Amino acid sequence: MKINRAAQFAPAFSCALALMVGACSAPQVVPPPAPQPTSRPAPPPPPPPSAQPAFKDWRDAPQTPGDWRYENGTARFGSAGSTLFAMTCNRAARTVSLIRTGTAQRSLPMTVATTSETRPLSAEPAPQGSPQLVVTLPANDRLLDAMAFSRGRFTVEINGLPTLYLPAWPEVARVTEDCRK
Repeated sequence: MKINRAAQFAPAFSCALALMVGACSAPQVVPPPAPQPTSRPAPPPPPPPSAQPAFKDWRDAPQTPGDWRYENGTARFGSAGSTLFAMTCNRAARTVSLIRTGTAQRSLPMTVATTSETRPLSAEPAPQGSPQLVVTLPANDRLLDAMAFSRGRFTVEINGLPTLYLPAWPEVARVTEDCRK
């Protein structure tokens, strides 16, 4: 009995062919599991707004709303019916008083800053319980000239009260000049 050689190797050839075809096909890739969503921590709350915005330079701050009015040796700054700051001349004593609206039971530090000078002062509560703080300067004090000739504005700052950014208008110089006559 003669066996056909091809028939003899047919089962082995079929098996080898199946292995080769299986090796040629792309391996089946199992996708990695989907990443679990991570919860992000809540962003920190914004800082509370400050009472006054901080400026690198006080000359960049917006001017305090209001206008100067001059009458009988007194210049007042504010809006109609409301005075925030005043300068008044006492001719007999040859002094100029800087008056800031506000209340206090004791003296408070006041700082006046101009483009040429910054001066710390001590503001005293006004007599008779008026809601004002007062600093009195001699009429020839250089700070008064610095306020009058400051480039555009000057500031008045008292602890616990909003800083005033006041324009250096002619009314400031007029009070000082009237007091020097």
